[in-house]
Amino acid sequence: MLRILILGGTTEASALARLLAEDARFHPMLSLAGRTAAPAPQPLPMRIGGFGGAEGLARWLEAEAIAAVIDATHPYAARISGNAVNACARLGLPLGSVTRLPWTEQPGDRWQPVESAQAAASLLATETGPRHVFLSLGRLELGAFAAAPQHDYLARSIDAPQGGVLPPRIRFIFQRGPFDGEAEARLLAAERIDLIVSKNAGGTATYGKIEAARQAGLPVMMIRRPEKPQGDVLSGPEEAMSWLARIAGHGRDAPSARDV
Repeated sequence: MLRILILGGTTEASALARLLAEDARFHPMLSLAGRTAAPAPQPLPMRIGGFGGAEGLARWLEAEAIAAVIDATHPYAARISGNAVNACARLGLPLGSVTRLPWTEQPGDRWQPVESAQAAASLLATETGPRHVFLSLGRLELGAFAAAPQHDYLARSIDAPQGGVLPPRIRFIFQRGPFDGEAEARLLAAERIDLIVSKNAGGTATYGKIEAARQAGLPVMMIRRPEKPQGDVLSGPEEAMSWLARIAGHGRDAPSARDV
């Protein structure tokens, strides 16, 4: 059996884990960064926590005799993706990157592209009147909005933030997706939201808020995606399984990180 490492934390990683759990050709392990206190149950052995950069990841891959790596991390997790490209190139290991397409602006959308949470907060800081702002971008970036304390914030997160300065007028909803459009429309109306700050996560799990904002005519500050290093680009879990099957069937003729 080929030993496989999945760098996960996304719906695609969970779907791939379910497929691999039923395939006797592979001995997979799912790695999570550890940013969520209680990760959703998975059908594979899990490793929680960082590796210590590209060098630490390379040492771990070599020690565990990993034959291939699948990067199925979040579109904004550029650092671990860069470490994976670096580590796999050092060892000559095949690296596949499950790449989720970004959302695209549709008729009726009112998007304002921004480079970061800090940039969004800087724009909000210039506004005198308080607004009801829905922050849908993860707990690690919430501290940036302390720079715009005059607004009322509603933040959705799986876990509560640990330490750091937060805006004084912030409330939390602790939920795990997916979220459908009708429920999101009810939430935006009930909370009198008039602006959303969001990452362009892509996929369907959190697209409901974008649909709801479009229907309500609400503006969305959309944080641009970072440039994310990649291996062989894979469209989803099914293509990742086909890619792994080629590696299992061809051995040394499999695609290599050196060819990326």
